Amino acid sequence: MPSPFRVGLALLAGVLLVSAPSLAYDTPLSDQAVREAYFLGQRRDESMYAFLNRYTKPLPPPKTGPHIAAITFFTPFALLVQHSSRQANYSAQRAALDHKAHEEIVEIQVEIQFTQSYGAIITSLTHSRSGSPTAMQLRSPEFWRAFKYRIFDGDEEITTEDISGEPQYQCSEIACTLTGAIVRIQFPATAFKSDSAGVEVTPREGDAVSVDFDLSSLR
Repeated sequence: MPSPFRVGLALLAGVLLVSAPSLAYDTPLSDQAVREAYFLGQRRDESMYAFLNRYTKPLPPPKTGPHIAAITFFTPFALLVQHSSRQANYSAQRAALDHKAHEEIVEIQVEIQFTQSYGAIITSLTHSRSGSPTAMQLRSPEFWRAFKYRIFDGDEEITTEDISGEPQYQCSEIACTLTGAIVRIQFPATAFKSDSAGVEVTPREGDAVSVDFDLSSLR
């Protein structure tokens, strides 16, 4: 017969297992998971791109305003795959050392594209009958800062100061034209404790968009 002390320990362990928060995706990554991410990234083939595409949700163009073209939720494992794919003369040993040198994070990417109603040039109209433009100015590469970004762990909104943007350009032999931006929002990997995440983006002009991610389906 087990002693009352052992029974008590077993019950306590069961309660802790039930009550402890569990993350839907892998974190911290095991040494084996780091190796798997490294080798998947080194393939640089259709299987790698198909895997990473699972983390992105494309969105249709709006009737007016900027196009929030896609929203991506990259887990620590997916970020390692992407990092490995971009390295030349890279080894599994180097990948393991690089991983241990940094805190595991989640990165949310928001791709914003210009449209006919929201472009690289801002025009102002007169009040005359012709309504012809009287002034034009280039849109700032920092335009993305005027957007509002809300991130949810399940139903709970979470915040971060780690937000950056990378302007996107289309270049010709004569000049480069601003076409949009990619916004990156980073959190510690442990910030998400639910099996779902939501991202809501609201531009100053146009409608807000929102997407949900099933974290239990992401590694």
